[in-house]
Amino acid sequence: MKRYILALMLSCGIQGYAQEQKQATFVSPFDFPLTLSGNFGEIRSNHFHGGLDFKTGGTIGKPVRALSDGYISRIRVTNGSGYVLDVCYHNGYSTINRHLNGFLSPIAERVENLQYEKENWEVDIVPEPEEYPVKAGQPIALSGNTGYSYGPHLHLDVFETETGDYIDPMPFFKNKMKDTRPPKADGIMFFPQAGKGVVSGGQKPVTILPNSTRCVEAWGVIGVGIKAYDYMDGVSNHYGVHSVVLTVDDQEVFQSTIDRFAPDETRMINSWTYGQYMKSFLDPGNTLRIMKASNDNRGLVTIDEERDYRFLYTLQDAFGNTSRYSFVVRGCKQPIEPFEHREKYLFAWNKTNYLQEPGLMLVIPKGMLYDDVPIHYQVTADSGSVAFTYQLNDKPIALHGGCELRIGIRRKPLEDMSKYFVARIYPNGSKSSIGGQYEDGFMKASIRELGTYTVAVDTVPPEIIPINKNQWGRNGKIVYRLKDKETGIRSYRGTVDGKYALFGRPNIVKSYWEYKIDPKRVNKGGKHVVELTVTDNCGNETVSRETFVW
Repeated sequence: MKRYILALMLSCGIQGYAQEQKQATFVSPFDFPLTLSGNFGEIRSNHFHGGLDFKTGGTIGKPVRALSDGYISRIRVTNGSGYVLDVCYHNGYSTINRHLNGFLSPIAERVENLQYEKENWEVDIVPEPEEYPVKAGQPIALSGNTGYSYGPHLHLDVFETETGDYIDPMPFFKNKMKDTRPPKADGIMFFPQAGKGVVSGGQKPVTILPNSTRCVEAWGVIGVGIKAYDYMDGVSNHYGVHSVVLTVDDQEVFQSTIDRFAPDETRMINSWTYGQYMKSFLDPGNTLRIMKASNDNRGLVTIDEERDYRFLYTLQDAFGNTSRYSFVVRGCKQPIEPFEHREKYLFAWNKTNYLQEPGLMLVIPKGMLYDDVPIHYQVTADSGSVAFTYQLNDKPIALHGGCELRIGIRRKPLEDMSKYFVARIYPNGSKSSIGGQYEDGFMKASIRELGTYTVAVDTVPPEIIPINKNQWGRNGKIVYRLKDKETGIRSYRGTVDGKYALFGRPNIVKSYWEYKIDPKRVNKGGKHVVELTVTDNCGNETVSRETFVW
């Protein structure tokens, strides 16, 4: 990503950006009124939502237009985002259009030819700047529902080309939409700091309803968070809140304005949020620029007087619609239990941490934790298991990046070590593969969360299930569902009458793999043989052969 952004900066030219950005304008991506299903900065799993999701009336195939003068800078087909088109504009901004239904000529033909050449559904093309120039308002693609998408829409990311930062696209389009509805809060949460504060007599988070008349008693150092959503006229969707300000006794202690973030910042959402609650204080390792602690304690509040403290939240959306929620915290002197934890199992956010136990080695480099973490480590054994099961913590704790975990092998039911994998174990007993490779008696893998892990073996090949086989010829489309119980699908390859067939996974939510029968490559009339070979991430393979008439 960083290399691509650097290339984009050089190819677009970064001179004069400051002046151009102040004057930059975009035309609408569509020729119909704009409505949103998602906005910039919404809370998502492990990341901020990076752009705007434009509704397309529940249909696909709407022409997507260039927003300004520029050129197409990248063309991709991916499982996650479907058909993707990047555009670099001469005004200092770049965009990514995701979940498209397809490309226009001549790009569509170029992509298909490369897919057949590489024998791969997923392809990536970085054309020269002069190859595909675009003008404002020019159709450049068709909207769709491809990739990880739950309905027809256009996801539009906007970047500041010079820095590579994601920026909020709303200022470019707010004059094309109507919004008079302010954000609405659903809950307030209190976070007593371990060994430093209590709320309602304890050190666990406490929640109240917004504008509650309930008196919350606290003492010592506490943090506060809010669960809130924004709304817009004429639609039922809810969105992320653009701006949050917290004051205590009329003094600002924290503010957040979700208007930009860098790609390597997005995972810090795990530090800022607690479920759907937005914390109004900063963990020491949280360096998000969109957050600002206005006091000298990272936004934490010290309750050290026996009186009422007046808290006020002010929420605002990108259109300036504002709501306010006030509540009182009563200072009530009460004992605070000291924080106690074994030094060995206390990970510090500002240094490299090592955990070495029998059969286990874990390295967490500096910068991977957002705060000090007292882990609740446990190990369990099953006499027939390949390895011990290691609980690194009883509740998952997100890491900012991949950290090396090694788990020792206790017994080898198979000599083929390619069949072993590191498995994540969930509270309900289910497991998922995080991959890994064998090395000197250990399985080594990269983890991004402190949870529970072990080693397992996968010898079960994938399952290939034909879908509506009798309709293949009539519909002109061959459809399969692929399943793999343990490690997931690594690769697949299909042929029709012995020639490569372009199977793909247009929408990964639906879990279907399909091939649209191409009359240029398959002779119409008579019986045909389709063969699909599927391999999982441990190398187990299944081959399916079917016949159809077309």
